[in-house]
Amino acid sequence: MLELKNITFQVNEDNQEKEIIRDISLRIPDGKLVVVTGPNGGGKSTMARLIAGIEKPASGEIWFDGQNITDWSVTDRARAGISFAFQQPVRFKGLQVFDLLRLAAGKSLTMAGACDYLSKVGLCARDYIDREINASLSGGELKRIEIATVLARGAKLTIFDEPEAGIDLWSFQNLIEVFREMREQVQDRSILIISHQERILNIADELIVLKEGRLSSQGMRDEILPDLIGTSSAVPDCRKATLGKGADAE
Repeated sequence: MLELKNITFQVNEDNQEKEIIRDISLRIPDGKLVVVTGPNGGGKSTMARLIAGIEKPASGEIWFDGQNITDWSVTDRARAGISFAFQQPVRFKGLQVFDLLRLAAGKSLTMAGACDYLSKVGLCARDYIDREINASLSGGELKRIEIATVLARGAKLTIFDEPEAGIDLWSFQNLIEVFREMREQVQDRSILIISHQERILNIADELIVLKEGRLSSQGMRDEILPDLIGTSSAVPDCRKATLGKGADAE
């Protein structure tokens, strides 16, 4: 289980301290798919980066599986079972897709196994397994490859920061099925997704709403979602979202 205790995060802006996260306390239970949503600028992605260890809180504690990991590095958290997928995936010049999947799995991985992970995210394995992860890949292709590496890793807690960003409509539909499958297989593993998309909210076990850096609400999907759908300022209407805009995965 992941637990945040009175977490506050600040940045220096024009020589003044600005609070981005304000005294947040919450729990992410094992075996659940939890979606964090809320207005833009509410602190959602910052909270994800704090959990992953990319940012450090100004105060408060972060606990994971009974251990205080507040001062742990990104590497130590990864070893403990926390995996993070960025909004904008990183390129690795000189590294092939198969090599990256094998590293992510942390064990022997057959070519067939690697191809299966690529297929789950809507990529033709034959066309990508030997590709180098460099500028020849589009942003959408990189996003899907990164999600494939997350699947290969099978971490105890997997964090997706707006996984729908920059991918086309077909890929988004495929992504929903990937999350559905992960949700059915989570058991003692947890999935934390930062998202505005109603279709992703609809497959969550629990929803967390952040507003202006504060915890607005947390509860079961059926308890929280009806109010969110009727509040456009909290969750943008996915029917109006331009999922194809900027999409370059194909």
